[in-house]
Amino acid sequence: MKKILLLSLLIAFHNCLLAQRKQAAPQAALIPLPVKAAYSTDTFFITAHTVILTDLILQKEAALLNEYIRQETGRVLPFVTETGNAQMVLHIDTSLSKSAEGYLLQVTKNRVSVTAHDAAGIVHGIETIRQLWHPVTPKILAVQGADIADYPRFAYRGMHLDVSRHFFSVDFIKQFIDQLALYKINNFHWHLTDDQGWRIEIKKYPALQSVAAWRDQTLIGHKKEQPHRFDGKKCGGFYTQEEIKTVVAYAAARHINVIPEIEMPGHALAALTAYPALGCTKGPYKTAQFWGIFDDVFCAGNDSTFIFLQDVLDEVMALFPSTYIHIGGDECPKVRWAHCAACQQRIKDQHLPDEAALQSYFIRRISDYIHSKGRKLIGWDEILEGGLAPGATVMSWRGVEGAISAAKQHHHVIMTPEEELYFDHYQSLYPEEKVAAGGYTPLDEVYGYDPLQTAGDTALLPYISGIQGQAWSEYLNTTDQAQYMIFPRLPAMAERAWSPQGVRDYNNFTQRLKAQQPLLKKLRIHAANNFEGINYTLDSTTKGRLIISLHTALQTGAIRYTTDGSIPNGESKIYKNNISLSKNSTVKAMLYERGKPVGRIFQQSFGINKATGAAITLQQAANTKYAGDAIKLVNGVEATNRYNDGQWLGFSKCDLNAVIDLGTVQAIQQVGANILNYHWQKMWAPTSLSFEGSSDGVNYTSLATVNTFPVNGINKIRLFVKQAKVRYIRIVARNKGIISAGEYGAGGNSLLMVDEIIVN
Repeated sequence: MKKILLLSLLIAFHNCLLAQRKQAAPQAALIPLPVKAAYSTDTFFITAHTVILTDLILQKEAALLNEYIRQETGRVLPFVTETGNAQMVLHIDTSLSKSAEGYLLQVTKNRVSVTAHDAAGIVHGIETIRQLWHPVTPKILAVQGADIADYPRFAYRGMHLDVSRHFFSVDFIKQFIDQLALYKINNFHWHLTDDQGWRIEIKKYPALQSVAAWRDQTLIGHKKEQPHRFDGKKCGGFYTQEEIKTVVAYAAARHINVIPEIEMPGHALAALTAYPALGCTKGPYKTAQFWGIFDDVFCAGNDSTFIFLQDVLDEVMALFPSTYIHIGGDECPKVRWAHCAACQQRIKDQHLPDEAALQSYFIRRISDYIHSKGRKLIGWDEILEGGLAPGATVMSWRGVEGAISAAKQHHHVIMTPEEELYFDHYQSLYPEEKVAAGGYTPLDEVYGYDPLQTAGDTALLPYISGIQGQAWSEYLNTTDQAQYMIFPRLPAMAERAWSPQGVRDYNNFTQRLKAQQPLLKKLRIHAANNFEGINYTLDSTTKGRLIISLHTALQTGAIRYTTDGSIPNGESKIYKNNISLSKNSTVKAMLYERGKPVGRIFQQSFGINKATGAAITLQQAANTKYAGDAIKLVNGVEATNRYNDGQWLGFSKCDLNAVIDLGTVQAIQQVGANILNYHWQKMWAPTSLSFEGSSDGVNYTSLATVNTFPVNGINKIRLFVKQAKVRYIRIVARNKGIISAGEYGAGGNSLLMVDEIIVN
């Protein structure tokens, strides 16, 4: 009802202003897109004669506007309390509505006015002005004429930054906060502690600064590459409490709330290195030098652990006024707890059924303490395990299940799904991309995400508070790389969080994004600019033939391509229709705009063998996030070692058992499959891979078997078969099952990863 009232008031005000406009102008390149906007050919010039008229309660907001103007022109404008001829007006009008953060912006040739119900709305209006203006001389800014009525779709709009894996300076953090403000993000989630480093000064525990904040060296390359290589350089750092106060104040001036995250009970190796008595084994421990999940966590059986964490939280809460205090709660192995006398005694004393319930006890105890201080606990969706603490808010990162579970218990949820909103994933499948965590999250996938549609049950929608993007820093070892991975996905997420649900024009968004490139460059944002690169779709797979299509978001460009692996040039065939492939081919393509090549060369290989496009059935479908139709195993596309292209099928707690029907009895001489073997991702080769043949689909005989998979990475198994005539081929890969003691993820289920099946 509040939003309906606000919309009615805003539209009425906007229509009144619109009636006064005489000349319309094209849409401005604003991100996020406002609720309602019209543009005119009027221009307001910010000059030496401009003054800022502001309410007394908006002095800080006026100072922010002045600071932005100073950055652009070197000039500081005077504040006044009476109107003048050329002025910028900031005004609070509580009659607009009680709905937070909305604003009205009017720009004419004589006046710029921002009216809002609250100061946060004033700042959002100022950020819109920043996107509307452009310099006409070094000392003069021109602001495009506009009438805008705007307010946010979601109350919570967040962005996360991990500084534990790689440390970022205070200057960078401030710059990042300015970027969040530009796109109307109102929560900065600061991930301050993890296995690889503790980044916040806690005066009561000085070893957190002298020991936990540092690691001896850092992994080079991806953690899946073995043997692991390291740089041999000690690295780390931490923020002093004075620096944190400065950052919090800087964010507050932009009406951005800073949420601190102190990880517990897992991801605690750095803290345990400084204070080993807090662990179950009592150490010694070592701050992690590579990425992953580690068995050593805070001991849940000793009260000294909770005393330590309460002391830490006391100092944290004194620094951060945020209502939310994030305690992580994710990826906590229970291995140490299962063998810890103190933890087992706690389970007995509290009448808990198992270690999962012990984690719930841990979270509830911390939640009660945070609540006693007038704050609220927030954590990743693992805090649901064993029962959710009363009043806790859940960040649902592993999909929608955690969100649905929490909402059904009437807990608020912030949608943070890994597949759509983790900005440490690759932005493209081009091999030139620098190493990233994994996954593939292109810009259009971020822009297309809608948490309300994902939730499904409309009764749960009131509990979805908003969305948040995540920037985990394992592979963000420079500020340039951090910005490259975050932008332009952050603006896409911001538009989904702010703009009305019906705003879904990706092409329009990319055009506005391109128009903002000068602004991003001026703000020294090293954004990725490859979102218009070429991609492909495998449209159909039939026996011995593939049909593919090429596409790009660049509407004014042409695609030139080859299928023989040669480099395309200005004379190569122009892509118009789908491409048919009936033999092994490497398609390469290049974008051309105004006759000149732009961007990078696209490349994708396609293999055709007897199994390609054949009918295939699985006894049990892939049951992990690496799922999909069985046709992926015979579609002519081999998955890569980044396992982010959607080609792998993953099986947990079950074997691969597939049958391929070649259609007719045929002579074969070779069978094979691709097997992914990355123990650091809990991906294990099968204990055996066997091929059997049959002419009738009932009686099978052995064709070939292999039991060893020596390659750390993709094992391309190709086995010779004494000439046989078969129609049906059965492929069985036996899952390793439980991961052995001493291995990464010991005690958990291994993941069997299989891709292209080969028959020649």
